Amino acid sequence: MEISDERIAHAVKNTEILRAPKQTLATFGMTSVYYYLLTEPAYAEVIGGYPETVIREGRVIAERPKIVTPYYLSRLEGFSKDARRYLEMLAEIQGAHAPGIFYTYRNESREFNIVSDNLQAVADKLKTDIERRGDPLASIIKGEDELWDVSLMKFIFEMTASSFHNNLSEMGNLGLLKMDSRGVPADARLRIEELFSKATRGDLDPSELKKELDHWNLFEQYEDRFFALFNKGK
Repeated sequence: MEISDERIAHAVKNTEILRAPKQTLATFGMTSVYYYLLTEPAYAEVIGGYPETVIREGRVIAERPKIVTPYYLSRLEGFSKDARRYLEMLAEIQGAHAPGIFYTYRNESREFNIVSDNLQAVADKLKTDIERRGDPLASIIKGEDELWDVSLMKFIFEMTASSFHNNLSEMGNLGLLKMDSRGVPADARLRIEELFSKATRGDLDPSELKKELDHWNLFEQYEDRFFALFNKGK
């Protein structure tokens, strides 16, 4: 079945965050948010009968946000032609080295259950359980069954939006937004040093470090240190 823009818009409109995280995303570390995504089964209107609720559980893992520029983003893989044109326009308007925050996520699905109860009753029980546990990052989302992943994406977007200003302020207070003569933010230099440390310990594939250097067009500057990683045991 083709998913039209109208169906996506309908799913977004009917998605409701019943319990939002009580904390914003961490500025200098990883954040793990456990979610319960509740939907009424798509077949409910067809077969009728007793109310049922679909419960999808999982974790959204937010990696440490990092400062990037339109230039950096334009060098990442996976963007369409239209997306790259947008980045070019952004660079023309704001400058190739205008700082912004880049968030990366991964979703780890856990449980899938269907219970014989209405959605509001299930949500109330989950809220009570979460409050008893005292988990500030557990969240409850009311979504659309056929487009539940769209509902999850709306949740992620709203979580990001609510964290952005705090993350930006904390980074700015530490001087991480400052740019050097090459248009590289201080935060990126610190990240590169962290990647070098991980690669030296054997906790990171050097290819990941090289990708980061290439994205900033800095490989030549760090070339000697990079190749030294392969000679440390000789």
